[in-house]
Amino acid sequence: MSMGSTGGGDGLSSDINVTPLIDVLLVLLIIFMITQPMSRKAFDVQVPPKQQQKTKEKPSSQIVLELKADGSYAINGQPYSVTQLDQAFHQVFDPRPAKLLFVKAAPNRKYGEVMQAMDIAHGAGVQVIGFTPTEPGKQ
Repeated sequence: MSMGSTGGGDGLSSDINVTPLIDVLLVLLIIFMITQPMSRKAFDVQVPPKQQQKTKEKPSSQIVLELKADGSYAINGQPYSVTQLDQAFHQVFDPRPAKLLFVKAAPNRKYGEVMQAMDIAHGAGVQVIGFTPTEPGKQ
């Protein structure tokens, strides 16, 4: 009889035996579970106590141009007329290295008035102009 005609199980099997692989994985899992608590190291640290913030405020160096609801102009609270703005901007911004101006306009002021004030400021050397947001409740 030839080997091909016999239906016996004497031939080689190509199936992978996973039992030893599972045994090795379980042993590794146990080793890692045992060594993990030992690898934790703790050391004492002294944290400084939380300090109270001082309420002493520095004087603000920001320049704010206000276009008030009554039609007047003010730079940091000091009132000016439209014709005086150019001189006031030069007086304030010429000695400053940072030429930043914030504009705070009342809701009833016209766009053209705001643009005119910004043009005067730009002509006086102001490089950056920002707008302050409207305060809630004041519209």
